[in-house]
Amino acid sequence: MLAHCKLFFQNYSISHGYPSFPLYFCGMEFVLLCVGKTDQGEINQLIEEYSQRLKHYTKFAIHIVDDLKNTKNLSEKSQKEKEGAALQKQLKSGDRIILLDEGGKQFNSLDFSAWINKQMTSGIKRVVFIVGGPYGFSPTIYQLAHQKISLSPMTFSHQMVRLFFVEQLYRAHTILKNEPYHHQ
Repeated sequence: MLAHCKLFFQNYSISHGYPSFPLYFCGMEFVLLCVGKTDQGEINQLIEEYSQRLKHYTKFAIHIVDDLKNTKNLSEKSQKEKEGAALQKQLKSGDRIILLDEGGKQFNSLDFSAWINKQMTSGIKRVVFIVGGPYGFSPTIYQLAHQKISLSPMTFSHQMVRLFFVEQLYRAHTILKNEPYHHQ
């Protein structure tokens, strides 16, 4: 048992097929690391709303790596490498790096909440979820990643992915606390 954690007990309904398991809040930080700003005001407002809600449950931050300039003169490979170098500068030793990638593992909301709980009980200090640029990730970022997660088999804009992810992270925490936000 991790001495620096507060232990909460969470009971899942047997009808959902999920056993009871402990929920730990370990002072871990969740980070969403993205390439480029969200330029749509409505999406920004919703991202900010869910980010504020998340702060009730955990440390959460969004870090933005600036868009590259003059990309018309860059090949796709060069652009991915430059974005990858900028993303890598934001990472710390010991980070659990998760790529939000269309080829990643898909979860339903209950399974994602159980996965989040597993991360929280692992003793990791920081989990960094990365949204890449328009062409995806550089080979270096793929090599650094511990896991890839897909939010859907569909393709979404990078701006929408941010909103969907922050909402799902919020939903996962409400599920872990057995709060009424999620309905089965």
